[in-house]
Amino acid sequence: MNDKLGEIYELRFSGYEDYRTKVWQILVNNFFNKWIRSDFEILDLGCGYGEFINQVNCSTRYAMDLNPRTKDHLDKEIIFYEQDCSMPWELKPSSLDLVFTSNFFEHLPNKSTLDSTVRNIYKALKPNGLLIAMGPNISILKGQYWDFWDHHVALSEQSISELLEINQFKIEKSVSQFLPYNMVRIKKRPLFLLKLYLKMPFAWKIFGKQFLVTAKKA
Repeated sequence: MNDKLGEIYELRFSGYEDYRTKVWQILVNNFFNKWIRSDFEILDLGCGYGEFINQVNCSTRYAMDLNPRTKDHLDKEIIFYEQDCSMPWELKPSSLDLVFTSNFFEHLPNKSTLDSTVRNIYKALKPNGLLIAMGPNISILKGQYWDFWDHHVALSEQSISELLEINQFKIEKSVSQFLPYNMVRIKKRPLFLLKLYLKMPFAWKIFGKQFLVTAKKA
């Protein structure tokens, strides 16, 4: 599958690049910024085209992905690692304040790879460093979870939280329903609706299909 990453991403997101960038600007500025400080060192794990990390204002920005086309989409100041996230990282141990990952864990080939990745995250984070993880929730989506060819590992907020706790993380926040499932194969929605949506957690219970989990390195 790795040799087709570029093709899959181009096929799936072609025509949505500008829209996704604007969506992530809103998500970062209106929601995720509460966990980000200007002096932080942050890694975007499974960063795709850098939709999250390109919007972040912090001291040092890192990105990791296996897609060789990723680097062309990242701000030039971002340090990019093109590697298998389950293998040892070049990043120094206890060097990161925050690891962010969105819609990535489910693409890993198996649970063993995911477990190795979580252990690498733990090693790279500073004491009390934070992991923010988002992804499609199998408990909510049921069969729709498999509508994407490269989904391999089925996860819910409970299963990912259990894995994190096994690896010595302390769960800070666990939301079973946060954002809708995806931004492709659908009509592009007006961006002002997203700003309203983020302010109305009651609406998450209706439209949310992705979990949001935050966990600290114990």
